[in-house]
Amino acid sequence: MSDQNKHASTSITSAGLLAGREISRIGYGAMQLRDLNDSDRAVSLLRLAMDLGVDHIDTARFYGNGFVNEAIRRAMQPDAKVLVATKIGADPSPDTKPVPIRLAQRPEQLRASVDAELASLGVEQLSVVYLRRAKNGHGLSVEGDQIVDFDDQIAAMTEMRREGKIGAIGLSGVDLAELRRAAPAGIACVQNAYSLVNRQDEELLSFCAGQGTAWIPFFPLGGARPGLPKVTEQPVVIKVATELGVTPSQVGLAWLVAREANIFLIPGTSNPDHLRENLGSVSVSLSAEMMAELDRIAV
Repeated sequence: MSDQNKHASTSITSAGLLAGREISRIGYGAMQLRDLNDSDRAVSLLRLAMDLGVDHIDTARFYGNGFVNEAIRRAMQPDAKVLVATKIGADPSPDTKPVPIRLAQRPEQLRASVDAELASLGVEQLSVVYLRRAKNGHGLSVEGDQIVDFDDQIAAMTEMRREGKIGAIGLSGVDLAELRRAAPAGIACVQNAYSLVNRQDEELLSFCAGQGTAWIPFFPLGGARPGLPKVTEQPVVIKVATELGVTPSQVGLAWLVAREANIFLIPGTSNPDHLRENLGSVSVSLSAEMMAELDRIAV
């Protein structure tokens, strides 16, 4: 490798298309707002995010039993140019332990969930709605009437889009076969777990890139459960971060942004300093050599 190529930085675009709208590559996942348990603080953090350029917020009514959606509703100015994406497939259930949600996978439940999201956010149309496909997810078992035919779910989603309740359809927790099956309906985005230390959906990501389907990874820094690897603990990540004078989490997020042009990030936090740190990841420039080093991390 020549010295010139050795230090060439990976080209990163700071914006891209999601559901037909140009938005920043790094947005905000609002789930952790529920930990604040203080509506004014949640609204303040959301407004700071938007002041810093966030134009893509990811939420769900089952985050804090509607607390997060209510904060978004309060924080949003009438002229805000922010794409708010939400998800259905489960509903809040505050008395359910240990996970305060219940699956809501049947077509009539999906429709009721969309109506509840519209009311919770105070809008006439939901810009993007993810169908969170449940197999064994959310800490819940899928059984009985919650084992629902995928085609029936997609039919319900497309009908609600035709009615204007949904602007664009997303899918979450799906595999490649399911995405291929749903593709004729017009799928705008996919939200699956993916990170530098979890690349099991590589083929699905490549398919999305080829189709122009946005890829929005959750758990972008790994560590989804205790004992699973974390991006920020990888020696190579720490080495690259030290060389660049940035944090390991910024390196992990920058790798994702550089990985494919259809990747949009929604890192979450309830801390203003971490918010600024996350948003700064789009400016981290990884050389081709650094990308190669990071790519070689065993997964």
